[in-house]
Amino acid sequence: SGVMETSNDQSMVGVQNYLQKAAQNLKPIVPIKFYISSRTDTGVHALCNSAHLDIQRAPGKPAFDEKQLIYSLNYHLRPEPIRILNAHRVANSFHARFSALSRTYVYRLLMGCTHHSEIPVFERDLCWAPVGGHLNVPAMQDAAQFLLGTHDFSTFRSLNSETPFQSPIRTILQVDIRPSSGFLSHHYEHRGLEFWELKFRSRSFLYRQVRRMVGALVAVGQGKLAPHHIKELLEIKDSRAFPSNAMAPPSGLFLKSVEY
Repeated sequence: SGVMETSNDQSMVGVQNYLQKAAQNLKPIVPIKFYISSRTDTGVHALCNSAHLDIQRAPGKPAFDEKQLIYSLNYHLRPEPIRILNAHRVANSFHARFSALSRTYVYRLLMGCTHHSEIPVFERDLCWAPVGGHLNVPAMQDAAQFLLGTHDFSTFRSLNSETPFQSPIRTILQVDIRPSSGFLSHHYEHRGLEFWELKFRSRSFLYRQVRRMVGALVAVGQGKLAPHHIKELLEIKDSRAFPSNAMAPPSGLFLKSVEY
């Protein structure tokens, strides 16, 4: 249901709620709040996200060491598909969101499916199989070059409450489109299915920017747009100019890493 904390009256619960509930079992004297680096949406996955938190223990109690913290939090997260992978002590000036140097997202595409029933069951909700089967990858790679560098990405963001306060200028450091293996691909490669990964790296991204960029690149791969249309969409600088229904679904998107 997304990373961010949801209020008590909502039926969907965010990853942050589960983390904070687990952290309360550490018996802090002040409730623990997680400050999360990358605020992934409902349906998006994270291979590795990061957060910072402050723990105040009762007077006389020693500070947790990293291994204790990992073990304790994971013990209380057991029912959920959430795991703490690492913990590090950091300076008070560190902020998980604002100290990040870059974030890397990967989007997984499945080509060769003529119908959604052909998606391998083990890949369900972990990729996007665009309608029509195959895509023109060289055209997509040409189009991706227009996204590299510093641009006004107004056309490639969805509007939300932060939009009026946020600059639309972002710098895309890397865009790659490469073949990739599926989780169990040797079992179904005889069916002509191909996995491809689109990788994007930037210091930060706008709301739904990656899903819009992927959707536009897939439209190029389907022949609905030409590569130069990506440049034109950037130049329009208007979110309403984005082609309707072209945004990629959340299921194929993974936050791969946050670099500090």
